[in-house]
Amino acid sequence: MSDPHVRVLSAGDHADVLNLLQELSGDIPVAASHAEFAALLAHPGTSMIGAERAGQIVAMATLHILPNLTQSGRPYGLVENVVTLSAARKQGYGRAVMAAVISRADAAGCYKIMLLTGSAAAVGFYERLGFDGGEKHGMIIRRGPKRADTTMQKPE
Repeated sequence: MSDPHVRVLSAGDHADVLNLLQELSGDIPVAASHAEFAALLAHPGTSMIGAERAGQIVAMATLHILPNLTQSGRPYGLVENVVTLSAARKQGYGRAVMAAVISRADAAGCYKIMLLTGSAAAVGFYERLGFDGGEKHGMIIRRGPKRADTTMQKPE
């Protein structure tokens, strides 16, 4: 396989993004309207990066670049919704998306990039990309349902 085609996603990618998010979320509903998707894409500092195969987005991640007052005012990046279609895993699509996310955060001057994963199986994937799970501890308060089985959610 040649290098995956990776790009910033647009409104025309709505159906593929919903397909990916449904695979990530399982039984938990995703925001399905085109207007909600467009609003996310238009949010300042937010971008969705995807990898294409035969015209279909098969892997994606959302990057939020957030302003900050520490670190001399340098922003930080928050990565969410990293997912690769089951049929496209282990083919470099997730790695290519995350490389583009990291590059975009670096170009914005982010002093750190953070993410949480609900999959213990994905920890090694993120560590190979340079993420360190031992530096800080992530914690959440969830206001909605949890995914039934997060051990199946591997980005690659």
